[in-house]
Amino acid sequence: MTCYSVDQLQNILANNVFNYTKDPKKAAGRALGTMVEIITFYLLKSWGLGQSLSIERSLAEYGNPDITHNVEYSLHPILQQCEVFFSEKLPITSTKILSSIDKNVFSITRFEKSNNSLLTSDLILRNSCLIASSKELYSSHLVANLDFISNDEYKIIISQQYEKPYAIFECKRVGIEEGIKKGPQSIEKAKQGAYVARMLSSLQKVRMPSGELYGLIYKFNNEICIKPYAELMTEIMESENPSLLCDFILTVGVVSNHGNWFTSDNHNKELKVLAQSYDWLIFLTDKGLSEFINHILLDSESNFEPVKKAFLESYNTKRKRTRFTKVQIDYKADQTLQSYFNDNLIGVENWFNVISPKDKSMQELKSQIFRLKDKNWKEIHSL
Repeated sequence: MTCYSVDQLQNILANNVFNYTKDPKKAAGRALGTMVEIITFYLLKSWGLGQSLSIERSLAEYGNPDITHNVEYSLHPILQQCEVFFSEKLPITSTKILSSIDKNVFSITRFEKSNNSLLTSDLILRNSCLIASSKELYSSHLVANLDFISNDEYKIIISQQYEKPYAIFECKRVGIEEGIKKGPQSIEKAKQGAYVARMLSSLQKVRMPSGELYGLIYKFNNEICIKPYAELMTEIMESENPSLLCDFILTVGVVSNHGNWFTSDNHNKELKVLAQSYDWLIFLTDKGLSEFINHILLDSESNFEPVKKAFLESYNTKRKRTRFTKVQIDYKADQTLQSYFNDNLIGVENWFNVISPKDKSMQELKSQIFRLKDKNWKEIHSL
């Protein structure tokens, strides 16, 4: 299989898919950004985190709720969960889903319904579909996921997610234009990502005059805990103490090499800014992105035809609606991608290099995520 650089991939897409646009290179770059988001989404699903996952949720800054930021992916504690089966005609709307819930098992009286559809009449699936939210009941929201379709019967899993997440994932695509050594927007995008990463969690990073990184976290009873950052992070991970955990959010940044202006081993200013701001910064390699795009777009493997079709229909001149994003995706393309990621999980994980913390692995990141997921969040938040 040919391994292309990101520049080469961008040129291939510009010449073969986006040649009808005013700026094919720019359109291709945005499509590559979508690919990075989709890879991240299906990686999280293949880790078994689909029911905890929300997309583009608005999160308040720690200690400053007047300012909120949308984050691409957030992982939330699940307060309760139920399954529903029904065989009504499409579309599957929030109204239909909520009306099918057994109110004796799962009370929804304090929730406000959304206008989202989980599955449209033309089989466009809404990932992590928000169907209702509540500001009263623990400040939570209801998210529906389509589990499977069998003989025109739909199985849907509904999760009540607590509003405060335990982790977030943000994808950063910062690149340059052809012929320019530095992208003028690149450092601004890095600064924006760094700001959000630093402001959401109760764990604050503090740099000492020596350059050593410390962590600072406010505990109950006006107590402030400050320790070397790695030591404090370990303490938080091992703790069940509500004062350490109730406002803690593990922040993960995902970056890829757009424009060939850095590598995972050759950090420029932008990458250094992101690496010292997120708790984890992982790098999607050219090899990984190239392998993914080769499989779903460039190779003639029939197994990926639903994905290729959804992608091309989303970007042609006659498109009616998008069928290939992290939010909305063609149902058959979704099923194909889920199978691909589940069957090739080890290979997909190897697409990533960990930039920070140093000498850590994707398995250690995964372990931290699950340690947080499995904590008793009802007790931590006194629910």
